[in-house]
Amino acid sequence: MAVDNIVKTAIQEVPKAVAAGVVDMASGMLLAVKTVDSHPQEVLDLVAAATRELFEGENSLSIEKMFKKARGVTSDEHYFREFVVTSTNLIHVFGRLKSNPSIVLTVVTRADANLGLVLTKARQIIATGTI
Repeated sequence: MAVDNIVKTAIQEVPKAVAAGVVDMASGMLLAVKTVDSHPQEVLDLVAAATRELFEGENSLSIEKMFKKARGVTSDEHYFREFVVTSTNLIHVFGRLKSNPSIVLTVVTRADANLGLVLTKARQIIATGTI
């Protein structure tokens, strides 16, 4: 599944999706995005940067190291795989692709979407999407 197809699938299959994007953690760049509304490029760039900070910011990496040490985990695999953020009007799901953990899918839905269905559909794409 190419990066554009991952975004397209997310918009089509995740209930009440209003936006989807794919972010490369190595560069912090937005590889693809689709929204139902138009947004300035600077907003989209900030979302990509915030996604990278969420997963690989200094504090997140420190927490990962502490958890791995406490559990005796010696791999350099990332501990945080997924984040769910709710806001007044939206649900934001961020997840590392199973096939390439340095790539994160972000899906944004309306807040009245069924959270269980949103997570189920987003996780299916995260589990099967490849770049």
